[in-house]
Amino acid sequence: MKTLLRRISYSAAALGAAAWLAWALRPEPIVVETARVERGPMQVTLDERGEMRSHDRFTIAAPVSGRLLRIEVHDGDRFDEGQVLALIAPLPLGPRERDERIARVAAAEALQREAEERARHAQADLALARRERERIERLVAENFVSPQAAEQARNAEATAANEADAARFRARSAAADVRVARAALLGPGTAGADGTTLVPVRAPVAGRVLRVPDNSERVVAAGAPLMTIADLSRLEVVVEMLSTDAVRVRPGMPVLVDGGPGTADLRAEVRLVEPYAFTKVSALGIEEKRTNVVADLLDDPGPLGDGYRIEARVVVWQAADVLRASASAAFRCGERWCAFVVDEGRARRREIAIGQRNPLQVQVLEGLVEGDVVIRYPGNDLEDGSRVAAR
Repeated sequence: MKTLLRRISYSAAALGAAAWLAWALRPEPIVVETARVERGPMQVTLDERGEMRSHDRFTIAAPVSGRLLRIEVHDGDRFDEGQVLALIAPLPLGPRERDERIARVAAAEALQREAEERARHAQADLALARRERERIERLVAENFVSPQAAEQARNAEATAANEADAARFRARSAAADVRVARAALLGPGTAGADGTTLVPVRAPVAGRVLRVPDNSERVVAAGAPLMTIADLSRLEVVVEMLSTDAVRVRPGMPVLVDGGPGTADLRAEVRLVEPYAFTKVSALGIEEKRTNVVADLLDDPGPLGDGYRIEARVVVWQAADVLRASASAAFRCGERWCAFVVDEGRARRREIAIGQRNPLQVQVLEGLVEGDVVIRYPGNDLEDGSRVAAR
């Protein structure tokens, strides 16, 4: 009996020692980073650098050859429409030059009449688009047409408004060209009280002076640039985008503009994807095909000005409620995508299907459910069934 009890005691001690040794030598759990699968909004954007640009920029040129008096306006100065920006004492005109300038006046007046007719036509198109939008909105309210028709009508009205503004500015520019052509007819016979004829150079629109290359008095030829002006109340966003990305962009897509530290994101809307591309060499020496994507600002630009660098994010896809997971949790497993899920302290590999993705998140179509905890940045030592501990 005593021998049996002794054997039982030895066996229990041996089993205990073996269990302790197995516990002591068990592999340590792999420390991992985790993230939870959840529902929420998601956006896919194309991020590129760009710059602000005046929608209407003008280069003021000398209307006649002569002696330019010192320019009294400076970079950044504000001015009103029609304000005198510079004065030129023109050279005498010969008979042939006078006939040529009379013909130029007639041509400028014809172009002005054409621009005014186009402006009236654009205004009529705007009125028609506005009436069409009101009619579609009434039909949407009565459930006769889908809400998408109302969005298209509002977009058509906004486009017509932009065309009307552009036509009006072209008419103003044509009127300014007429004044320039008429000013070129001034000769020494129209001298002032001091015996000197002065041709005023007036601003075609109200705005600010962007740059005056040289304020000094000098002799200039007709057509010589004197300064660059712009209406800074109408700024647009210009983004140089790879042509392979630009094919995904469509007019009307929203754009988020980051002007730098201290400025809030500004809303904009794509107006144009330019139909031609140009070659540009990257910092790594690689030739790239790029094209300009132009967007209209919907918010006040604040401190931003012409030529300011910005970061733009063109939203090519967005949804208000999707199942999303960390993009760092998804990895390729053959032809499909996989992710590791933490289940009772162990990593379980699951095949998943993903939809849209951005640098931070992926849209989960199947394989995961809300509340699952996935492992971010899974290493090569992580296998199905490995013990893990969340960092």
